[in-house]
Amino acid sequence: MPPADRIRVALDAMGGDRGPEVNIEGAVAAARELGASVLLVGDQAVLERTLERHDARGLRLSVVHAPEAVEMGESPSAAVRRKRRSSIRIGMELVKRGEAEAFVSAGNTGAVMATALLVLGPLPGVERPAIAVVVPTLHDPAVLLDVGANVDCKSRHLAQFAIMGNVYARDVLGRPAPRVALLSIGEEEGKGNELTRETFKALEDTPSLQFIGNIEGRDVFSGMADVIVCDGFIGNVALKISEGLADTLFHLLREEIKRDLRGRAGSLFLVPAFRRFKRRIDAAEFGGAPLLGVRGVCCISHGRSTPKAIRNAIRVANECVTNQVIAHIREGVAAG
Repeated sequence: MPPADRIRVALDAMGGDRGPEVNIEGAVAAARELGASVLLVGDQAVLERTLERHDARGLRLSVVHAPEAVEMGESPSAAVRRKRRSSIRIGMELVKRGEAEAFVSAGNTGAVMATALLVLGPLPGVERPAIAVVVPTLHDPAVLLDVGANVDCKSRHLAQFAIMGNVYARDVLGRPAPRVALLSIGEEEGKGNELTRETFKALEDTPSLQFIGNIEGRDVFSGMADVIVCDGFIGNVALKISEGLADTLFHLLREEIKRDLRGRAGSLFLVPAFRRFKRRIDAAEFGGAPLLGVRGVCCISHGRSTPKAIRNAIRVANECVTNQVIAHIREGVAAG
C-alpha cells in the first residue's frame, strides 16, 4: 500500500448530472484541502478547458484522456459492451493496472457496478458486491447496505453484506466492535419475510459479528446500530425516502419562517443552528458510497453531487485505501 500522500484517485470527470465543472471543482478542493492526488478521466480538451477556470497551480491534478462518456440514462449493459473507451471504463482500468489506487464516479450507477465487476472482478468468496452508504443518526453515523446493487438476495448474500459493512464501520468509521442489525418489520426474531428470518439465523451464527438482532425502519437513524443490513430493493427505497423527507422538511421550514415578520426576524438568531443541523444530515458531507466486495476501491456518488460531495468522495476513497478495507474484507469473508 502506498503512503497516504501517494494515493492516486481516478475520478470520472464526465460523470453526474452536472458534468465536468462540478467534478473538477470538487477535485481541485480535494487536492488543495486534503493534499489528494487526482487523475481526471475524460475528454482531454473539455477537461483542460474547464481546469483553466480554476486556480490549480501546484496541485496534484492530471488529465487522462477518455473519448467516450456514459450518459446517466444509458443502459448499463449496452454501455459496458459498446463504450470500451468511456471515462468509467478507463478509470477502472487505471485501478486494475495499479496506476491508481481508487476510483470515484457520480455517473451511471449501473454502469459503474457492471464495469467494476467486469474490469476489477469480485473479491474471492464474494458472491455479490454491495453499495454501502453512511447515514446520520442521533449519535454517530451508521452504515446502511445494500442500497441498490442487488434487488433480489438470498440470506447468504445479506450475511456477506454484514461482514463487509462490519469491516467498513470498523476501519473507516472507527468503531472497534460495530453493532450489526438486520432491517425488518419487527424486532422479534420471527418477524419479517422468509429472507429476513433466514438471515437472522445466519447472522446469529457468524462469530465475527456483534449481531444485535432486528431493527425497524424507525430505528435506522436512532443510533442503535452501527451497521444496518438489508437487500438492495429495501435499502434503496429507505435511502430515497429519507432523502426526500429531509428535502421536504427543509422546504416546509423555509415556508413557515417566511410566513410572517416574526418568523423572518427570529430566523436570524437561528442561522448558526440551522447550518450545524444541515451539516449533520447533508449527504454531501459523507461523500461517496463505496461498492464493497470488488478487487479495488470504488466509490459511487449521487448523480446530483455538488463539488463538496465530490471532494468528500475522494476523501472516502483515500480513507478506504489507507485503512486497507479491501484486504480486510477479503479476510473477513474468508473467515465467515
